[in-house]
Amino acid sequence: MSENKTPASRFDVLDLMDSFIQKILELRRVLLGVSISGFILAPFAIGLSIFLLTHRHFFIVLEREYDFGVALSILLGLVIAISTGWMVTGIRQYKTLKSWNKKYQEYLQQKDEIDKKIASQYGLDQD
Repeated sequence: MSENKTPASRFDVLDLMDSFIQKILELRRVLLGVSISGFILAPFAIGLSIFLLTHRHFFIVLEREYDFGVALSILLGLVIAISTGWMVTGIRQYKTLKSWNKKYQEYLQQKDEIDKKIASQYGLDQD
């Protein structure tokens, strides 16, 4: 027994692609927010950590409270490393989004041109 399956038309596949791209565009705003946080929060965290590490009272804390000072030094080093990674990731993500947006705009322009060409060739009304 075989089921009657209607083959997916090219139009259905294109609609599916367009809806997928629309979802990606919605997520782009979230990704842009992540990129911006990499531009703003990461340098702030790095600057604050460096300020604390170079402050004259920090060395006094290291001498008096050895265990706490070592833990604090390690944590501040981790904050600097993670924030640097976050900042680099934010910059790379922003560049990727910018490039993807440019390519998507080119795709939309080409799609509109092809739709107009097909409509004029066959005398169809454009929606």
